[in-house]
Amino acid sequence: MCGIVGYTGFQDAYEVVINGLRRLEYRGYDSAGIVLDGKEDHLFQVAKTKGKVDDLVAISGNLVGKANVGMGHTRWATHGVPSDRNSHPHLSNNGKIALVHNGIIENYDTIKIMLTEKGFTFQSETDTEILVNLIQYFMDTNPETDFPEAVRFALNEVYGAYAITVMHDDYPGLLVVARLGSPLAIGLGNKEFFIASDASPFVEFTKEAVYLEEGHMATISLENGVDIRNIQDNLKIVPAVQELKMSLEQIEKGGYEHFMLKEIFEQPKSIHDTLRGRLLVDEGIIKMAGIWDHLERINQAQKITIIACGTSWHAGLIGEYLIEEFARIPVEVEYASEFRYRNPIITEKDVVIAISQSGETADTMAAIKMAKEKGAFIYGICNVVDSSIARVTDAGSYTHAGPEIGVASTKAFTAQLTILSLIALKLGKHNGHLSNQEFMKLITELDALPKKIEEVLEQTHEITKEIAKQFVDAQNFLYLGRGYNFPAALEGALKLKEISYIHAEGYPAAEMKHGPIALIDENMPIVIIAPKQGHYDKIVSNVQEIKARKGKVIAVVNQGDTQVAQMADYVIEFPETSECFSPIVASVPLQLLAYYIAVYRGANVDQPRNLAKSVTVE
Repeated sequence: MCGIVGYTGFQDAYEVVINGLRRLEYRGYDSAGIVLDGKEDHLFQVAKTKGKVDDLVAISGNLVGKANVGMGHTRWATHGVPSDRNSHPHLSNNGKIALVHNGIIENYDTIKIMLTEKGFTFQSETDTEILVNLIQYFMDTNPETDFPEAVRFALNEVYGAYAITVMHDDYPGLLVVARLGSPLAIGLGNKEFFIASDASPFVEFTKEAVYLEEGHMATISLENGVDIRNIQDNLKIVPAVQELKMSLEQIEKGGYEHFMLKEIFEQPKSIHDTLRGRLLVDEGIIKMAGIWDHLERINQAQKITIIACGTSWHAGLIGEYLIEEFARIPVEVEYASEFRYRNPIITEKDVVIAISQSGETADTMAAIKMAKEKGAFIYGICNVVDSSIARVTDAGSYTHAGPEIGVASTKAFTAQLTILSLIALKLGKHNGHLSNQEFMKLITELDALPKKIEEVLEQTHEITKEIAKQFVDAQNFLYLGRGYNFPAALEGALKLKEISYIHAEGYPAAEMKHGPIALIDENMPIVIIAPKQGHYDKIVSNVQEIKARKGKVIAVVNQGDTQVAQMADYVIEFPETSECFSPIVASVPLQLLAYYIAVYRGANVDQPRNLAKSVTVE
């Protein structure tokens, strides 16, 4: 949701924190702030503002070179509108404690009433300001309580989700951090330490990091290093040091105008990397340790439930088609946010597959915990190594898409579909529902997808740009698909909504005449995904119905298509593949179409309004 950066060492803290915030701006960009611990007098120097990190830089240039200790924050608003006064960091009433926070303190109102009765006043509408003053309260009421202990006491009084970094004016050079439900990493440098919501802000300075576990806090200083404790009982924790695999090149634009465009063009590589070491076509096998080690448990499942949110939910819908067709195991797909708040029928005979790009999605995490309590086996699919979901699941597979900075997911989505394809084919081959001949045919086609997507990018890049120009002023879009491509239509519509702010809806093509057809006129653009396989004749009928009502058809068809192409107003071609893999290939031109419409509308493609990359709160 929000991005946190902290630093203590020998470098200019301002530069380290500001550059780190730029890399975390995908997590939230409603407002930004920085606080430094002065070199000599140790008085806090604070700058914060509504807007982006560039707006913060514009008001804080006088802080350059002023400190070697500091922390910063880029915000996605939850409690309180985006404004200067709601921006982080927040200071305690006595001005001695500064805090930045990602998450939600759910019982903030009760604590605020108590603190108000004790004489505390509040300048913002945020829950964060309540927490920083609660820390002051514990230090004020018991002078023997030191700063880290007061933080621990305060955290034991709140519930919700948080990652925090805290500084105290009387404890120069010391940072206290903690997490419950929101990620936080500590970079271990040479005579310096870094704190961030993920490792991207410090990847060029160190390759060693500690990922703070749930319910842990750490006191960090140059003198004493990193001291990790359990928040509840103060027991000392021996940290596990991780070697970072991320490179600086992965999180830079590499000459592309936007991260989203770069990530669209990285899909041949991200799919190849996701298949690498798992799909061995020459040997006719799929090697997946997470599946192999639990093959019987998964194959004997009474039911598989896929839980996810947003784009990952669309991947799950396609996963349902794949697993039911090839493995013949019943599958249900649930929004994680709905799953956790109803009373689902889950038993120890069930398998739950949780899909999340970030591995930190709050609703998905909560749904996993509920399913585990009911005895289900949990399999995770995520893109971030050592993320929370990766740690709490029983087994899983990483998508090897690499860092995805653009808020609208592209390469992570197609990598998720690649993993789901491998799982379905592996299970189907093992339980005998897939013949060896059919299995070999399918894995050969799966192996060919990176090349086919390269072809799509080369051939449709300019075409989608030209089509996009025609629909810059459109108010509504309708996306249609059948079978495997119905979820692809949902995803295409979501991409357009997210980054261009044009209202768009995805529908099963057969449902068009049950309502949406009433919207079709000469001003309505309809994107229809029409591969030759599957229900092609039915799609032809849908196009005829649209044209009879003067709708503008953008047809996404296989190369060499004539029937649908002749009726359509605009045509985008993609290489033919098995129907089950067509959503992977067809999604690429839909991503490009949404991207260019948004660009021509002047939208901020990488940082669309009101959205954030990692949704770590409800």
